Amino acid sequence: MDKFRMMFQFLQSNQESFMNGICGIMALASAQMYSAFEFSCPCIPEYNYSYGIGLLIIPPLWFFLLGFVLNNNVSVLAEEWRRPTGRRSKDPSILRYMFCSITQRSLIAPAVWVSVTLMDGKSFLCAFSIYLDIEKFGNYSLVKGISESEKIKVLAKIPCKDLFEHQEIRVAASRYIKCISQACGWMFLLMMTFIAFMIRAIRPCFTQAAFLKTKYWSHYIDIERKMFDETCKEHAKSFAKVCIHQYFESISGEMHNFHQRRSSNSVDEDEDKRSDEDKLLGIRVQDDMNAALRNWHNCKPPLALRNEQKDGKNNDQLNEEALRAVNGFAKGHSQDGQKREWAVYYSRV
Repeated sequence: MDKFRMMFQFLQSNQESFMNGICGIMALASAQMYSAFEFSCPCIPEYNYSYGIGLLIIPPLWFFLLGFVLNNNVSVLAEEWRRPTGRRSKDPSILRYMFCSITQRSLIAPAVWVSVTLMDGKSFLCAFSIYLDIEKFGNYSLVKGISESEKIKVLAKIPCKDLFEHQEIRVAASRYIKCISQACGWMFLLMMTFIAFMIRAIRPCFTQAAFLKTKYWSHYIDIERKMFDETCKEHAKSFAKVCIHQYFESISGEMHNFHQRRSSNSVDEDEDKRSDEDKLLGIRVQDDMNAALRNWHNCKPPLALRNEQKDGKNNDQLNEEALRAVNGFAKGHSQDGQKREWAVYYSRV
């Protein structure tokens, strides 16, 4: 269990490596699923094209949506997009960067599926067998003297080995269509590689400053959400611990009054209570916690941090001036100056 916990913590701390690993697993899964998939062309003119093209479109679309589901940054993107502006403005470039990053990772598995399908050529053969020109394969007598509908029915049976009688024509037609399918597969791989090169290499060269800014703040949004969740978990844990302790203390009040001696562990217990009290951060009521969470969603704090040391010096200076003003000294006057003495005489009448 410790090894799995350490692995899970490592994956959580390395979000980018984790998502790259998920994308790689999905790509391998898509290739493995295609190899285990039993391809069965219906060999019917009305359904061949729909089956072959559907095999090229529907599984990649499913893998693409699955990539969005498995990516944790989708919820971060949706939350940042839908949150009220409040005191923190929204930057559309950050949202675009996060969306493009999620989309790039989600496109890996669909690209692998399309590439493997085109390289295999079975779906291409099923979809386009009815458009073959049988005269190219040397035996025109097969379709000579038959109607156009009957010709299409004969050509639709080419992908099915058991239904098509002329095996020589079937082998020649299959090789011809698979050759075209593999050419389309290599063109698809070349196009995807070129687009990935353009996105990964050339785009940062032209807008390096904007690229670094959007990358930094997208990481900041992700880290801020994780730290907020961790802080809420710590607060909830301390809140529950203090609530349970107070409950049992109220129940066992008479026993505390009966036992006057304090045990040796009382010091440690007091320290634990103080640490739990500090983790509550002054929020001790349910309504206050609900208001804090609501305020965090509706009006996040601005991205302008205070300098604590400078603020401390300013506070000390203001306190000193306030004390001097109370004692009768304004700015620019020191306490070392010559003091005036006043004498007041009272006479009795």
